[in-house]
Amino acid sequence: MAQHPQHQQWLKLTEKQMKGRPTSELEWLTPEGIRIKPLYTAEDLEGLESVNTLPGLAPYLRGPMATMYTGRPWTIRQYAGFSTARESNDFYKKALAAGQKGLSVAFDLATHRGYDSDHPRVYGDIGKAGVAIDSVEDMKILFEGIPLNEMSVSMTMNGAVIPILAGYIVAAEEQGVDLAQLSGTIQNDILKEYLTRNTYIYPPGPSMRIVSDIMAYCSQHMPKYNTISISGYHMMEAGANSVLQTAFTMADGVEYVRAALKSGLDIDAFAPRLSFFFGIGMNFFMDIAMLRAARFLWHRLMQQFSPKDPRSSMLRTHCQTSGWSLTEQDPYNNIIRTTLEAMTAVLGGTQSLHTNSFDEAIGLPTDFSARIARNTQIIIQEESEVCHVIDPLGGSYYLESLTASIVNEAQKIIDEVEEMGGMAKAIESGMPKLRIEESATRKQARVDQGLDVIVGVNKYRLADEKIDFEIREVPASVRDEQIARIATIKASRDNAAVEKALTELTVAATGNGNLLAAALTAIRARATIGEVSTAMEQVFGRYVASSRCVAGAYSSEYREENTVIAAIRERANRFLELQGRRPRLLVTKMGQDGHDRGFKVVASAFADLGFDVDISPMFQTPEEVAKMAIENDVHVVGVSSLVAGHKTLIPALIEELKRAGGGEIIVVAGGIIPPGDYEALFQAGVQAVFGPGTPIPDSAARTLSLLEAKYLS
Repeated sequence: MAQHPQHQQWLKLTEKQMKGRPTSELEWLTPEGIRIKPLYTAEDLEGLESVNTLPGLAPYLRGPMATMYTGRPWTIRQYAGFSTARESNDFYKKALAAGQKGLSVAFDLATHRGYDSDHPRVYGDIGKAGVAIDSVEDMKILFEGIPLNEMSVSMTMNGAVIPILAGYIVAAEEQGVDLAQLSGTIQNDILKEYLTRNTYIYPPGPSMRIVSDIMAYCSQHMPKYNTISISGYHMMEAGANSVLQTAFTMADGVEYVRAALKSGLDIDAFAPRLSFFFGIGMNFFMDIAMLRAARFLWHRLMQQFSPKDPRSSMLRTHCQTSGWSLTEQDPYNNIIRTTLEAMTAVLGGTQSLHTNSFDEAIGLPTDFSARIARNTQIIIQEESEVCHVIDPLGGSYYLESLTASIVNEAQKIIDEVEEMGGMAKAIESGMPKLRIEESATRKQARVDQGLDVIVGVNKYRLADEKIDFEIREVPASVRDEQIARIATIKASRDNAAVEKALTELTVAATGNGNLLAAALTAIRARATIGEVSTAMEQVFGRYVASSRCVAGAYSSEYREENTVIAAIRERANRFLELQGRRPRLLVTKMGQDGHDRGFKVVASAFADLGFDVDISPMFQTPEEVAKMAIENDVHVVGVSSLVAGHKTLIPALIEELKRAGGGEIIVVAGGIIPPGDYEALFQAGVQAVFGPGTPIPDSAARTLSLLEAKYLS
């Protein structure tokens, strides 16, 4: 392609200013494998099929609606829930009064995994990372004083999606609301759970049956309600770059469409109610382009199913700012990060948005931090004037070229998934999960070296910083309250009617009837969330994933002559020489938290640094972890914690190790642990705590120092 004379003049001028260095040295290769030039011109748009499109018209690259925010701004939908239904209800009412426009409900981990609050496996999880819901009575309290015929409600639920959606429907019925009036979204995206977040209950096959049964029921009875939110957000949080997030999210969507068609649904009966959910990180233009590329790709992919309704190929999306990008160090910087990410989502054309609170790298958001997060959106919406122009960056040489690059790179991965037989088959092979984990591990290596700058963490770090703001803590008494409520419900209900309804649900699980319809009968009779989940588990079983991690990705991002890495490997080799075996580490997560990015990255990196590393299965109890540590004869147990169960579960692990004869095993902890909790963990016997932002070489060196002091001194 011939270059414009002025472009040639610029190249010569730039090379002169760079003292003879070619302009190619100014190019940047992104983690997505896209080469970014320092200058884009009209020449870069020649031949792009995406250019000269209009918003509201296929392929919807510039937005799904013709008027976009000039007609109606995006919905401010803050994701929230904690402790009891009563406390969450109070929080929601305050948020709605302060300008929030829709509800987005966060459930606790016990609820996600289909356990009632009185189950012994979940005693450290109740109310910690979301609201505890055990029955329709909790659901009624959650929405008390909030008219469900007027309020759009989004619920992030996948594993226990049948009883939770049934509870919402019955709560609406008992408010006197007609189901046809209900609006909002149930996430109902089980495939991504096997990739990243891991809050599954049943194996993939039965889980896909649940997805299609929900689509069928809601298409008939709840025409305004979105039956699935196909989520890339958790892939991003697990480490996927923007191309991986786009490709795997689109591939998941195609898999759900095929499942619905296989169950007998017409494409135009359900496809207009499909929605998406993307995560937004700190690469500003990349993620604006990602949202535009996703709309283009979804329209193209849907053409194979020959929809007649234009809405069937129109991608609408919710977005959430990144939790991973939040830092414990210099945490007020997180307000700036979230603002940039919110602008990314808006300029990319999102339909609704959640902005994270600045303190979420340390604990649950407080009323103060949640207000700042919510006001971030209100200020953008009301003060920045961005709502007056549709797709204001459309036509940018750089952005249009970048959008096309994401389309092309994502399509290659989608084609690869198709060749494997679709996303379900690809997940069975482990390919998508390993790709995401490799991306996460490489990212961590770049951060640890300072190649990817995080202000306040690996550059411009404060010499002496103290966390001087309030941290929300959920008391252990929440579990006692929930257990008491369960006992009251079971004592007052018609237990014969409950048993009959649960038996009918189990029969439906064998293939005779719609699962959501059957669950509604049980929920109306006051069956609990756990009872409904167990009734289906009798037929489906409970899924147990294998634990493995990538090898070599962390160390390959370092140059061979890196002295820090070499020193750690040398110390590990010295331990081997003197002890006859390498330092052995068991990396584990306890409780029902399924976020495994840090868990897997640490395991991969420590293995690259010379440790023998064992990985426990997910969702372990302290007793199970202690048993595995002793049987595997490890020197150290590294506990990854994210959702505030550390003060309950880690001391229980240490006591169990002592009881079972493994008291000599060193216990260290890492993750989202407030600094104010460190002393309690040290008192319990934890020997080191590695907070968010700790470089992995630092944690490895500290762990080796503990081992050397114990075994080599």
